Amino acid sequence: MKYDQLVPNVYYENINDGLKMFVNCLGFEIGHSELSAKEPFCVLNKDGLSIYLFQHAPLAKEHNPEFRIVTKNIEEVYEKVSRSHPEYLHPNLKIVTLRPWGAREFALRDDQVCIVFQQW
Repeated sequence: MKYDQLVPNVYYENINDGLKMFVNCLGFEIGHSELSAKEPFCVLNKDGLSIYLFQHAPLAKEHNPEFRIVTKNIEEVYEKVSRSHPEYLHPNLKIVTLRPWGAREFALRDDQVCIVFQQW
């Protein structure tokens, strides 16, 4: 059995909030867009990763996912996002920190998701 990709669904009350986090801050690109549909939806892609964003207020209230993105260049990622979007830095992990389990991490959050960046 082989898997090629795991693609999470993320629900926002306003899909534009998700686009600010994933496109403007993290550099994902819109691979498929139904942003003008009655129920807006889009597929975002970057470096072989994908995420589906949905505008769906009831589900957004129920789901607050946390994601972990593993990278080999955490300092570069941190420098870019901390300069361009410091408002997303998670107050509990706002700088690159060596964690007890041996990984270096920092985190971002908006009103809907938390993203932990990790380098082993």
